[in-house]
Amino acid sequence: MNYIPHSDADRAEMLRSIGISSGNITELFKGIPEELRSSSFDLPLGKSEFEVEKYIKSLSRKNTVELINFVGGGFYDHYIPAAIDAIVSRSEFYTAYTPYQSEASQGTLQAIYEYQSSICRLTDMEVSNASLYDGGTALFEAAMMAIRETGRGKIIMDGGVNPIYRKMMYSYTTNLSIEFVETPVSHGQSDRREIKKYLDDKTAAVILQNPNFFGAIDDHSDISRECHALGALVIESVYPISLGVLKSPGEMEIDIAVGEGQSLGIPLSFGGPYLGFMASRKKFVRKMPGRIVGLTRDARSRKGFVLTLQTREQHIRREKATSNICSNEALCALRALIYMSLIGKDGLKKVAELCMAKCEYAKERLEKIKGVEVKRSSPTFNEFIIKLPKDPNVIIEKLIKKKIAAGFPLGRYYKDMADYMLISVTEKRTKQEIDLLSEELENALWN
Repeated sequence: MNYIPHSDADRAEMLRSIGISSGNITELFKGIPEELRSSSFDLPLGKSEFEVEKYIKSLSRKNTVELINFVGGGFYDHYIPAAIDAIVSRSEFYTAYTPYQSEASQGTLQAIYEYQSSICRLTDMEVSNASLYDGGTALFEAAMMAIRETGRGKIIMDGGVNPIYRKMMYSYTTNLSIEFVETPVSHGQSDRREIKKYLDDKTAAVILQNPNFFGAIDDHSDISRECHALGALVIESVYPISLGVLKSPGEMEIDIAVGEGQSLGIPLSFGGPYLGFMASRKKFVRKMPGRIVGLTRDARSRKGFVLTLQTREQHIRREKATSNICSNEALCALRALIYMSLIGKDGLKKVAELCMAKCEYAKERLEKIKGVEVKRSSPTFNEFIIKLPKDPNVIIEKLIKKKIAAGFPLGRYYKDMADYMLISVTEKRTKQEIDLLSEELENALWN
């Protein structure tokens, strides 16, 4: 039947046509225990396409989506050039799947190859895979990569690593025999003394983040040297936009660089889909998860793009696979590639400089508010911490009503930081918006 039934007789006829001879809908669900069944199947009549669209739009208008966004914590409100949506909306991109047949997938393979090349240039590393789910799973994959490479089972994780990523790490490794040690931050940066205390010949890797979850900038070159002297690898989670001005993982002798690629032209989208990127030294390439696209030439010297390495369990013996959860987020990776191509090296530097400058202006404005303390123990990129004289959760709720997403309450992840809030400033935030944040924050605290 290709119409919507409008009567009990119509419904009974439909049921009989699928083998429910009684025409009673309850018989259709007899396999479901009584206590789990719905008490009513009194569904409304169907609506036309126009009516459904009008109704859905009326529901969407109830959402408060036009907020001035100062929330960060790993996911950021950056400007996305219109050309990105125009390009990825082409059918050959958004309908493409795994490029198993290289002769029929040259466009997709070239796009992935160019993405890998861009990630290598961004991080100053030698090889990149064809992307992962998100920044958190990329960090987990890097840890497993280090364990495979070193044959050791101990991971030292800096306390400045995103707490969401750390929770993901523990979740994925629950049933694995891995020893984890977490070290605290000192004045916002990695605590060298604590890391050195736990670093030994059983350590597979030290995991760091730059800028860290509190926004603090660090130079991890000295930690890299200490780790390499004992045969341990160094993994660093990085914020890609910050690499427009900060020292790259390659310059700091990091072994594996990972991160969340959402800020590279991917919308926030209520939490995903996002993009995990990974790059490393070439000598670790056979321990990398997922797949890698390579450039080759045929017998007539014509260029061709192929899946060079595919160490997923779908392709090789399970015990030889480097991962069974990684995937090629091709469409998200394409967005990142287009973003990096559009803004270029100078554009990335300009965006990063704007983020830093506007962040410093926000600090100056907010620290003039009575009772607000801006933490300045370390240099920051585009995020910083403030201490409030009142519950940050209450203040955030008040500012939401003013259409301002003021920041992230750190007490959610750090029990001893219940009075602290993390504030992020991107190139999209104007002087007027920062001034408005300052004014409304002051009103929320004292009026």
